[in-house]
Amino acid sequence: MSAIPCYPQAMNPLHWSYRTTFLAGFVICAGLLGFALYAQYVWAMIPCPLCIFQRIGFMVMGLFFLAGAIHAPKGGGRWIYTAGVLLGAAWGIAVAGRHLWIQSLPADEVPSCGGDLGYLMSAFPFAKVLKLVFTGSGECAKVEPILGLPMPAWTLLWFIALGIWAVLVTRRRSV
Repeated sequence: MSAIPCYPQAMNPLHWSYRTTFLAGFVICAGLLGFALYAQYVWAMIPCPLCIFQRIGFMVMGLFFLAGAIHAPKGGGRWIYTAGVLLGAAWGIAVAGRHLWIQSLPADEVPSCGGDLGYLMSAFPFAKVLKLVFTGSGECAKVEPILGLPMPAWTLLWFIALGIWAVLVTRRRSV
């Protein structure tokens, strides 16, 4: 008799259907957004503009994961949803990377605090808002670690993992 238990394939994410894996991607994105709201309202971690832009990346990814799960196209059509997920992931990786860079600056090189995102959106055109947000501000340099890592490091890891997840699932199931 074998001492190693035999698990059904349904327990292995590598054997899940396209629909199930994309639904899992949506649930993960929704959970990450839920955690961000929990951190904001329960832990009083006020999000800076770059944090809000990272949330937008997870929203885009979540929407494409959900749309892919609902539609579950066959063959090459699946790459359309994966491209949307990757677009959100690329946006998030860029924003989280910039956020981590700002957090790594010495205190004397951190840009001064600017207005919050709501004020910036009402006072400036969108292109100017993007420039101001990516320039960074003092509030973006504040490091509040969660399990030893700052929030942008966690989001960066999740953007990369979910992007890879979408590609692997689509490559495996597009034939």
